[in-house]
Amino acid sequence: MNGIRSLMKTPEAGREVERIAGRIASSAESATGGEFRTDSTLNARRWRAAVIGNYKKHANAEGTRSALLRGMDGAGSE
Repeated sequence: MNGIRSLMKTPEAGREVERIAGRIASSAESATGGEFRTDSTLNARRWRAAVIGNYKKHANAEGTRSALLRGMDGAGSE
């Protein structure tokens, strides 16, 4: 298990997580015509990423990022 956890924290895993989130955002933009962004972070256990819809709703990038991180923290409770 420790080996898997170590792999989930590597820069390569982070790039793959970011790549997949980017593909999801691109697909969502194509399907809806909306504006989507991604954000990712490395926490104690693994890389995680999210796609943010309605980007302009929070008025600025920092407000959007704060809202995203609050949501990710709630969703990340296992």
